[in-house]
Amino acid sequence: MPSTPLPNLLSSLVLLSLLASWVSAKSILRSLPDDPNILLSTGRSSSSDDGQYCDSWRLSVETNNAGRWATVPEKCVVFVQAYMEGEKYRSDSDVVAHDSINFAKDVTLAGDGKDIWVFDVDETLLSNAPYYAANGWGSNVFNETSFNEWVAQAKAPALPASIKMYNELLGLGFHMVLLTGRMELQRNVTEQNLLFAGYSSWTRLILRDVSDIGKTAVAYKSGKRAELEAEGYRIHGSSGDQWSDLLGLPMAARSFKLPNPMYYIS
Repeated sequence: MPSTPLPNLLSSLVLLSLLASWVSAKSILRSLPDDPNILLSTGRSSSSDDGQYCDSWRLSVETNNAGRWATVPEKCVVFVQAYMEGEKYRSDSDVVAHDSINFAKDVTLAGDGKDIWVFDVDETLLSNAPYYAANGWGSNVFNETSFNEWVAQAKAPALPASIKMYNELLGLGFHMVLLTGRMELQRNVTEQNLLFAGYSSWTRLILRDVSDIGKTAVAYKSGKRAELEAEGYRIHGSSGDQWSDLLGLPMAARSFKLPNPMYYIS
C-alpha cells in the first residue's frame, strides 16, 4: 500500500481541525441569546442594569431634570443606601464645598456686616441620614409626624464637608444666615442640634412662621432672601440640597447644590 506523503497528511489534518472549529463556533453562536446584555449563567445582568439606571436616575434628580418626584424607585433603594453610606457621597460633597470656597475667596467683602452666605439646614448643614436609614432611604412617602419626632431629638450630625466650609467662610469674613423650612416652633431644638453638631456664630436663623404655611419652598425662601436684601444684606453665596433652596428671585450671586437623592421638595 503506497504511503501518503507527510506534507499532504499534515495539510489534511490542519484543514479538518479548522473545519471542526468552524462548526463548533457556529453551534455556540446559535446558542447565544439575542440580547447581548444578558450574561450567561452569571445572573449579574439585572443588578448591573439596575445600577446603570440608578446612576442615571440620580444624575437626573441632581440636575433637576426629573422634576417633581415622590419616592426613590424601589430598585434604586439599595443604590441610594450605598451612595449615602459610601465614599462617593462624601466626595461629591467635598467637591461642592471646594468650589464654594474657591468662589468665596474671590469675593471682595465690604466689612460692614452685610456680606452674607445663606445656608439651608437639613441635608446641607445637618444630616438626617440616620432617620432615612430607618425609614427606607426615601422609598417611603414622607411622614411629617415621624420626621418631626426625629427633629425633636436634636441629634442629627453635621455633614463633614459643610461644617468645614462653614468655618472657612466665617474665617473669610462672611456672616452666616440659616434659612430652613422647619417651623418656628422648632427653633429651640434646631438651635440645640446645630450647636450639638458644632455650628456657631450664625447671624440669623430663619424658620417658617404661621404666615408661611402653604407656601412652596421656592416662594418662601426667595421671599426671605428678598427681605434680607431689603435690609441691605448682600447675598454672595447660597448652599442647599434642594433646587427649591436656591431658585426664585432674588438669587445669590452664586448658588451651590449639594447632593441629595433621598427626597424632593418643591
